Amino acid sequence: MAKPYSYDVRQKVVTAIEVDKRKKSEVSKLFKISRNTLDLWLERKKQTGDVLPEKTKPPGNNHKITNWRKFHEFVNQHGDKTQSQLAQLWPEDISSRTTARALKKMGYTRKKRLMATANEMKPIVKYFWSN
Repeated sequence: MAKPYSYDVRQKVVTAIEVDKRKKSEVSKLFKISRNTLDLWLERKKQTGDVLPEKTKPPGNNHKITNWRKFHEFVNQHGDKTQSQLAQLWPEDISSRTTARALKKMGYTRKKRLMATANEMKPIVKYFWSN
């Protein structure tokens, strides 16, 4: 997504039209912005009283697992279960794919070790929340 024009530029453009009484086409050429952008800024000024850009959300999704310590304890308690079973046992409604992403983020592998004495998941790296 493109970065919005600075607030300073927006104010100068709107001031040039409203205070200096310049034509929109002249201002758009002077500041090298499209006429559509200029119209959008003027409409926003009319509706909100200012030309501030809209707040943008950072990319990413809302994670359904927020308490990582609780999830870590849950996984240690139910380490012999599959990802689907873990998703069903978790108190909140999550999918097995969400469980898989969380396990990967915590450093757990999906592969069961043949030489292991117990058939359960084991962490391969240090936990990401500890020092």
